[in-house]
Amino acid sequence: MIPFLSLVPGDDAADVRAAIDRVIARGWFVLGPELEAFENDFAAAAGAAHAIGVGNGTDALALALRALGVGPGDEVITSPLSAAFSALAIMTAGARPVFADIDPERLTLDPAACERAITSRTRAIMPVHLYGQPADMPAIASIAARHEIAIVEDCCQAHLATCGGRPVGSFGIAAAYSFYPTKNLGALGDGGAITTSDPGLASALKQLRNGGQSSKYHHDTFGVNSRLDEMQAAILGARLRWLPSWTAERRALAARYREQLDGGPVHVPREFDRGHVYHLFPVLSSRRAEVQAFLTARGIETLVHYPVALSRQPAFASQQPAACPVAERISREIFSLPLHPRMTTATIDEVAAAVRAFGAAA
Repeated sequence: MIPFLSLVPGDDAADVRAAIDRVIARGWFVLGPELEAFENDFAAAAGAAHAIGVGNGTDALALALRALGVGPGDEVITSPLSAAFSALAIMTAGARPVFADIDPERLTLDPAACERAITSRTRAIMPVHLYGQPADMPAIASIAARHEIAIVEDCCQAHLATCGGRPVGSFGIAAAYSFYPTKNLGALGDGGAITTSDPGLASALKQLRNGGQSSKYHHDTFGVNSRLDEMQAAILGARLRWLPSWTAERRALAARYREQLDGGPVHVPREFDRGHVYHLFPVLSSRRAEVQAFLTARGIETLVHYPVALSRQPAFASQQPAACPVAERISREIFSLPLHPRMTTATIDEVAAAVRAFGAAA
């Protein structure tokens, strides 16, 4: 069997255990020294001045928008190919998600479609760095500057990714990260963070995540309860030291896949930037169900990310989404092969051989 993913701690197990024991021994579990240390370390790793730990990636997006004053009557342009939580965060902030179609190869927000979607109500653009592939941020940043629109980057699948040598998350006023266990930097539970280099915005976000309190029991604004706890912060701090080597391993394994799948029966989307961090390894086939069944019969687990474009999800029907034909086609064809740092090149070769065998049998 080749499982899609393993979430059990591996080479980081001793560091994770030490972090857990440290938190338990200290007896401080919310808004303490572990969170402060992780926020400082993660901000430095992400190339930002500030990081604000929150409960999950959805809250990170929603609070970033709220801190920027985005709310009812406003529109936020985003990608229709993503986890639904990206657009749900916009609605949580009270705004309307506007889906602009994607680039068929990069699989991220198409800058030209994004610009066409701008109206007088557009307050922000939320590009999603999907599967670890950076969106075309130079083009999107140029559009945002021309129209004087804020950018909030969804970096939930792109820890340590770069675009043209520049860290993702640094192109906009704020960026959101998820530490859901499956992410490149994952907690042993839920977690998220917002990064920004704007000190005023960082201060507002710290207040919003903690019930809107300016000081204990003094609530100056409508906030929420969304705090990255000490246990998860300590675990993430321990794992952050492993992230560069894990990222290098992901890139090496992805390169092996590309070599082995070249000319095969599935389409492998292009790598547009060396800063791609390969959160997932998606491929495309008009015969997706058949390929997946073939691989399953050989003990190889695959998953679909994502089978329904957000423009066709019932949850967003009330937002009157425009058709996004590229994203809707891609969602019918895309599926992900297993890729994580604990795989070996031999396992990659085995998966690729099975994919090629499907082509030979077809």
